[in-house]
Amino acid sequence: MNDRRRVNGPPGGTRPPVFQSGLQSSNPSDRPRRQRQPAELRKIFLKTGLIPSASGSAYLEFEPSASLAANRSNPKSMIPPSSALKLTCTVHGPKPLPRSAAYSPNLVLTTHVKYAPFAARRRKGHVRDSSERDLGVHLETALRGAIIAERWPKSGLDITITILEAEDDRWWGEPPDSHDASWGIMNVLAGCITAASAAIADARIDCLDLVAGGVAAITEDVGASHSGSGRLMLDTDPAEHASILSACVVAYMPARDEITELWLKGDSSKAVLDDGDSRQGHDALIDGAVDAARGSYSVLSEAVKESILNAVAHA
Repeated sequence: MNDRRRVNGPPGGTRPPVFQSGLQSSNPSDRPRRQRQPAELRKIFLKTGLIPSASGSAYLEFEPSASLAANRSNPKSMIPPSSALKLTCTVHGPKPLPRSAAYSPNLVLTTHVKYAPFAARRRKGHVRDSSERDLGVHLETALRGAIIAERWPKSGLDITITILEAEDDRWWGEPPDSHDASWGIMNVLAGCITAASAAIADARIDCLDLVAGGVAAITEDVGASHSGSGRLMLDTDPAEHASILSACVVAYMPARDEITELWLKGDSSKAVLDDGDSRQGHDALIDGAVDAARGSYSVLSEAVKESILNAVAHA
């Protein structure tokens, strides 16, 4: 009779797994190269209404870079050169606040961003860390400027985002301490803003406008003529660039021409653009991020229109 109080091992012997070394192709020449134009964005897949139990839901996915598809055709390592962003968003509410809660004349917005344990190359724990809490704060600020909160007094709205695959902060062949800043989190925040706006629209919550996220960065090419020079890139993939001087992410409402959230990282005051752009520093970054947000807005508006047409067809 088997002992049901413990997990018994297999009856036969086992061997430890042997994994192929991923460091054999960490040559800098194997780094994926950006095949897109500086102002060209990656394709976005955005779908709403995937979770029936929620008031609104959305799924967002970035298309892998063209260099990623090219490297997969002739792989040298089991580790992919880059990753693509995949996340889901659910909206629950508006719903009444508990009786013990203080009276609020406006809608109480709560945002929760969590990485799946397998989302990044370094496994995430079940308890939210500081980066996940920071993402939740930035997301709440971006959405609070768009929602008409005074229409739901003493009500709450819960927005939960689960990141299934996160953007890499660097190329996997580089040492962990090669960059001082985590650049992949900027793309994650932009995706969270776009997906959350689509889920809020799917929940039929009144807003001033749809909010789209956009990212721009100033990258320094290898072998540049002088230090501090770089190029303005929209929708950057950190794995494709050896050095990123600064980056910016914005939450933008095109119909009202307003920015509800702005996050700058890095030092762009001394950056000189090689393409002869008259805009320099912070101005070039912000304008580039707004242009990227306009591109995401086109996908966001089409996804919301499709959601409305489906709701009318099933009414």
